[in-house]
This record gives sequence, structure tokens and C-alpha cells, in this order.
Amino acid sequence: MTVDTNQHRPITDPSHQLPVHGVDSGRRRIWWLIALTVLLVVVIVAALLLWKRHEAATKKKPAPPKIPVTTATAKKGDIGVYLDEIGTVTPVYTASIASQVSGQVVAVHFKEGQIVRKGDPLIDIDARPYRATLLQAQGALERDENVLAQAKMDLQRYQDAWARRAIAKQQMDDQEKIVLQDEGTVKNDQGTVQYDEVQVEFCHIVAPISGRVGLRLVDPGNVVQASGTVTLAVITQLEPITVIFTIPEDSLGPVAARLKKNAKLNVDAFDRTAQKKIANGTLLTLDNQIDTTTGTVKARSVFPNKDDALFPNQFVNVRLLVNTLQGVTLVPAAAIQQNGQASFVYVIQENVAHNRAVKVGVTDAGMTQVDGVNPGDVVATSSFDKLQENTAVAISNKDSSKGSNNTSSAPASSSTSGSGAP
Repeated sequence: MTVDTNQHRPITDPSHQLPVHGVDSGRRRIWWLIALTVLLVVVIVAALLLWKRHEAATKKKPAPPKIPVTTATAKKGDIGVYLDEIGTVTPVYTASIASQVSGQVVAVHFKEGQIVRKGDPLIDIDARPYRATLLQAQGALERDENVLAQAKMDLQRYQDAWARRAIAKQQMDDQEKIVLQDEGTVKNDQGTVQYDEVQVEFCHIVAPISGRVGLRLVDPGNVVQASGTVTLAVITQLEPITVIFTIPEDSLGPVAARLKKNAKLNVDAFDRTAQKKIANGTLLTLDNQIDTTTGTVKARSVFPNKDDALFPNQFVNVRLLVNTLQGVTLVPAAAIQQNGQASFVYVIQENVAHNRAVKVGVTDAGMTQVDGVNPGDVVATSSFDKLQENTAVAISNKDSSKGSNNTSSAPASSSTSGSGAP
């Protein structure tokens, strides 16, 4: 018996079956939709981020804080051109007194540090031996003067007798020569007397100059020698007194030119710190040659020294006023900054700092002569580490440049270095 195996298999309509390639196409379409959706989301997110960033960037940023600065106003005035050197106080006269005769010191008439005048007694040396010698010389002079007088009388008699032809001419001529010999003897005696008088005077030592006596170097009872090198006293003149200092040969020309015109060049003496002014004087003269080892020439200035402020051999700082620049632009030295070899200042205009290059001249009493700014310009004097071109500033002080511009009180540096840059 034959069984049909296909009788239980359901028979389907071929028109109701989907092809395979249609299913694949639908799936691809779904994936494309998903990809487009993701891409759209990414684009939208990116657009939102860019819009927010643009919105944040377009918002107005807050202005940076203004830099507080102090200022000063450039002014027109006069300023001195100075030479600053080191000098030594040197007395005009210094007398080291030594004995010119030998003998015992019998009196000392001065006190240590005493101010003496010319001719005041200082030291007395025992003069008795020299007075005795003087007396002997005076006696010999008187004797020889009388011998000369007698010879002259005899000569007159011989001349009268010769006129009467009573004696020979030879006798009269001999008497004339005797008179001449006696005159020579008298002159020799006069020289001896004068020498002995000087020796007696040397026993009474007086001050040869006015000044201050130093420490006492001899006491009564000491024996001094005429040929000795022992100094009995030292007198130093204090009024007036001089200061010797050196000038570089490069600066010699302007100074010498002013001296040739008989200009009175002021010289100020300061203490070691160069802060306190001790005395004021004038330049007296220059040396006649330049020291080839140092390239400098010595100069001597004179000071009245009425108050004895200058002491011999004292070291002082000297300021020589060579010239005065008139009608120049002056700014505080603190306003000038350095950038290598270039100098500049910050000029404040409408609360904004502007860098301006300047040419620096001389400096005196904290003020500096410059070219590059005009009188009336306001310049910064602080906060240089924060200032740049076009920096907004806030002026935190009143004008600090009020006051005298051309008064000199102490040596000042020629420029002030800063930390800013143009």
C-alpha cells in the first residue's frame, strides 16, 4: 500500500510569500533613519554648543582694574652741572717749629690746641750764654769804632800837614790805608753783633703764623739742639683753609674755560655720607700739569672756615658747580626708567599711561633734566612693574613735583634705573 507523504503538507499560495530581498531593503531603510536621526541630534547639539560659546564670547567683558600710580608734573627751570669728587682738607700754611739754637727750655707759653696769633710767644730757651756773647761782640765793636775814629783824626792831621808840605806824601797814604783797615774791622764787628742779636732772638720763639697749636712736644727743662730734628710745636692755619681734589682730564676743558673768564665757581664740601653740607667755598686754582698715572689734575678750593667745620687732613665729598643750565625741562629722577641703554618715562594722558623715550641730562637734588617731554606733562613716579603702553591708571596722589627745582642739598645720582620696558 502506497502512502502519500505529501498529503498532510499544507499547501500555501505563492502570492502570499515575501521575497528575501524585500526584507533586507526594509532593514537598511530603518538603519538609515536611525543614522540620520543620530547625525541630526549631533548637529543640533553642536549648534547649541557653538551658539552658547558665541553668546558667551559676545558678552561684554568687565574692564580690568586701574593701576594706582603717583605722578609728578614736568616743569621748566634751572639746574646746575656739578662735578662730584673726593677731596682732602689742606691748610694754607703749616709751621713745624724747631729750635735754631742750643739750650735749655725755660718756659712754654701755649696750651695744647690753643689758637695763637702771629707774634704770640711760644717757647723760651735760656738766652744767657747768647747775651754774654752779644755783650762781647758789642764791646769789640765799640773798641774798634774808637780805633777807627782815632785813625781818621790822624789822617786829617796828615792831610793838613801835607797841604803845608810838612810831611812826606807816603806817610799820608799809609794813614789812609790804616783808616780803611779799621773800617773793615768795624764792619766785621757789626756783623758779629747782629748775628749774636739774632741768636738771642732765637731763644724767644714766637708764632710765625696765626692758627691752632697742636699737642705739646717739649716741656720746660728739656735741652734742645740747634742742629736737631726735634719739632717743638706745630701750628696749622685754619682760617681760611683749602680743600684739594682732582678733576678728570675730560672735564678739565669746561672748568678751565670758566676760570679764564674769571668766573667764581662755587664748591660745596659734604661729609663722608655725602648727605650733610659742611662748608661752602670757591675754586681757587688748578695745578699746572695732569697726572699721567691717573689722568686727573689737582684743583685747590678755598673756604673761609669761620666755624672751624673743616679740619686739616679731613676727607670730604666735593661738589664743584661748573655751569648752570637755564630754562630746561625737569622731571623727578624717580620717573625715569631704563631699558638697556634707552631711557623712558610714562606720560599720563586721560588716566592712560603712554611710553615715551627721553634723553637724560644732568641730575641735581632729585630732579633730572630731560629732552622728550614738555613742561606740564604728567609723568608716573611709581608702579613701574605694572605699567605698560595704554595701561589704565588711577592717580593716587596730588602732584608731587611742587617745590624748588634748582636747590642743591647733596650729591645725587645721574639717573634712576627701573624695571619697566618701552
